[in-house]
Amino acid sequence: LEVARQLCLEKLALVAQSIDPFPKAEKTEVVPTVVDFISKQYLPHIKGYKKSWETDVSLLNNHVLPTIGQLCMDEVKRHHLVGLFAHHRALHAAGSTNRLIILVRYFFNLALRWEIKGVEKNPTNNIPLYPDTKKMERFLTAEDAQRLFLALEQSEAPMLKYVVAMLLLTGARKNEVLQAKWSDFDFERRIWLIEFNKTGKPRYVPLSEGAIAVLEALPRVEGCDYPFANPKTKKPFVQIFWAWDTARKKAGMPDLRIHDLRHSFASFLVNSGRSLYEVQKLLGHTQIKTTQRYEHLAKDTLLDAANIASRSVPLQMVMPKNVTEVPMIAANQ
Repeated sequence: LEVARQLCLEKLALVAQSIDPFPKAEKTEVVPTVVDFISKQYLPHIKGYKKSWETDVSLLNNHVLPTIGQLCMDEVKRHHLVGLFAHHRALHAAGSTNRLIILVRYFFNLALRWEIKGVEKNPTNNIPLYPDTKKMERFLTAEDAQRLFLALEQSEAPMLKYVVAMLLLTGARKNEVLQAKWSDFDFERRIWLIEFNKTGKPRYVPLSEGAIAVLEALPRVEGCDYPFANPKTKKPFVQIFWAWDTARKKAGMPDLRIHDLRHSFASFLVNSGRSLYEVQKLLGHTQIKTTQRYEHLAKDTLLDAANIASRSVPLQMVMPKNVTEVPMIAANQ
């Protein structure tokens, strides 16, 4: 009873100073907790377009919600997230932790965009990604591509060569090709509509002559809506790893990943002198910084271009034959 009286006196003292004695209780009725926001708004949103939403659920349930799930959205501070990411990094590779950081950054950006009560800034701001020293990007050369397609011709999976060709010719993601429908291709306008993709926004991919040739060469299966479907089931392939793994090993490139075909498409463009802006649009990157991973290729191309220009200038006409021909300037002048 004495403790209760003391608590009452403390609350009355706050009231006398015009201070709300229960600010937190009132706030929690308005500002959602992290777990409420995730379950009621974030997950229903991403399930409408993101095919890998189950991966988000796993990361959230195993790492995010146990740590900050009961906090209100506006109570999550940078130090909470720094601790969360540091703990995760101690047990996982840098690439895995970076995926977690990107996920948290994304759902807080959505909360800002949707004007969720109390969320005025993203607490992941200025939290950098971990350097991923193991992350290596492979770019196919013309010779590599030749060896790869010779191996694909010998594959027991007849559709694999068409899938790989489409990936190399468009820079599309694997699931975008596997899930494509005939109705998505506009042959007259030479456009491929990718309606459901990683960004959640429809993307229009121009169809080159090579991509058109691949689509025209595809064996048509009656009653099948998917160009790259399994001929037996008439449904998209669930996975093509084993056929791909056999082909890449036969080609002498056991470390080549399917996603490297997308990187190779970008490298073909940059090495041909196309701008990073064009690469960004063709790959469907929402931010130019994602495309800047190919910047070193652009610099090499620019250097080659500069050297071509220098070979056209008669330097022998302007360069001195020896150092004595260079006029000297006195220091006091």
